[in-house]
Amino acid sequence: MTSRVMTGTGRARARRAADGTAREGAARAGLTARGVIYLLVGLLALQIAFGDGGHEADRSGALEELADKPFGSVLLWALGIGLVGMALWRLSEALFGAVGKDGHKAKKRLAAAARCVFYTFVAYSVLSFAASPANGSGGSSDEQSRDVTARVMEVPAGQWLVGAAGVGVVVAGVVIGVQAARRSYRKKLKAGALATWSRHLVDVTGVAGGVARGLVFAAAGAFAVRAAVDYEPKQAKGLDDTLRSFADTPLGPWLLVLVAAGLVLFGVFSFALARWRRV
Repeated sequence: MTSRVMTGTGRARARRAADGTAREGAARAGLTARGVIYLLVGLLALQIAFGDGGHEADRSGALEELADKPFGSVLLWALGIGLVGMALWRLSEALFGAVGKDGHKAKKRLAAAARCVFYTFVAYSVLSFAASPANGSGGSSDEQSRDVTARVMEVPAGQWLVGAAGVGVVVAGVVIGVQAARRSYRKKLKAGALATWSRHLVDVTGVAGGVARGLVFAAAGAFAVRAAVDYEPKQAKGLDDTLRSFADTPLGPWLLVLVAAGLVLFGVFSFALARWRRV
């Protein structure tokens, strides 16, 4: 009897270990894929800032950039699979909770569920493009933003819905930027695994990259609010137009350079999280 109990306990531990390994692998693959996208978008935005606007600085532009590289098809499939891993990781957090003392709270699980839905859509779009690059990547973020805004405005109270969504994105951007500046990400790191140089790397890329990412979110949300107030869907902007708008400020293209460099750093930060984050 005792041997059966021990055997059952051993199998349960092995199963938990296997589940943990799969979850960790999915998370790290997903964070790496996210890093690739932000790195490419940041580089494309830098090209725009210096006068070369051949590709749009958004996910579609990043995919087209990858497709033009040697072994581009392989890279696209790897990116899509990595994003599937990200979606599955967020799904596991929604179902079973995340790491940390607050990981099992309803608020955290709902946020994980929302991220799961988002990354499922992103993974689908990337895999669809990988399967058939000739059909394109489903349109630029700017076209998608304008189309979605126009459709939502046609429903009852659509103008209010667009405005509320815009305010929500602005708030999300502010939260992202503030959390990055406060280095809140440190709570999720394997503290003992970081050397001095790697801690500095995480802090530089995490703060600068997170603030830039938050600024982009806040700006995109502000454009959505403006579109709602003016009842003009064309004023909504996707990632590409939002980034280009930074060059229209009094600081000129140099603000776009700073934001684009920040997005590149956020890509590097995602790579660092893939290595040192607790999942």
